[in-house]
Amino acid sequence: MSIYLQDIILEFEKNRVIDKITLDISERRVGIIGVNGSGKSTLARLITGLIAPTSGKIRVNDIDVYKDRKAALSTIGIIFQNPDHQIIFPTCVEEISFGLAQQGMKRAEADKKSRVILSNFNRLDWSDRLAHNLSQGQRHYLCLISVLAMEPEVIILDEPYAGLDLPTSLQLHETLNNLEQQLIMITHDPNILVDFDRIIWMDNGEVIGDGTANEILSKFTVEMKRRAHAGN
Repeated sequence: MSIYLQDIILEFEKNRVIDKITLDISERRVGIIGVNGSGKSTLARLITGLIAPTSGKIRVNDIDVYKDRKAALSTIGIIFQNPDHQIIFPTCVEEISFGLAQQGMKRAEADKKSRVILSNFNRLDWSDRLAHNLSQGQRHYLCLISVLAMEPEVIILDEPYAGLDLPTSLQLHETLNNLEQQLIMITHDPNILVDFDRIIWMDNGEVIGDGTANEILSKFTVEMKRRAHAGN
């Protein structure tokens, strides 16, 4: 498993949002941390191939996921902070089936597999439920199930615990811990990254720290306290 970025620059209307980032990510559990507006979510969308860099090269397991969208679906998936930005179909089974159909599966086969997957997660009763009738935590879980159905090798999670109650957070945490895929966690909360293999710290579109959880999280916490004190 390898995510490779070389000299990535992203500009919007002449404003540089990502500033010449080079990374080689092969660890199984990687956290990307930083304050709001630091470029974390933008970097996630670049890695997933949802947007193209202004310049530079991105490869996920040797695939250009921006240009080869079909290959991208079985290579990398993303779960957004707000599930309502991701869910586009009325029922849960339709939402899961869509990704499978995009991979080339016939509709009836996709429907059948979607119900099997829901059953595997003890959510078969969701099959024909309207997605917008689920709670926010349940919609987050539906997004995760939809991504896992496509069996990607890499999953990016953008603030997956935001707005979840404690039971749902614990359930999601247990599910994520048991996944075999490479996980990239985007967050501003250092507490959920303490057992991760590698932490990348972003600020103003740049990587300003990169190392183990012990190395980076303590520095990040000290800097956040300094900024809070300076703001007062």
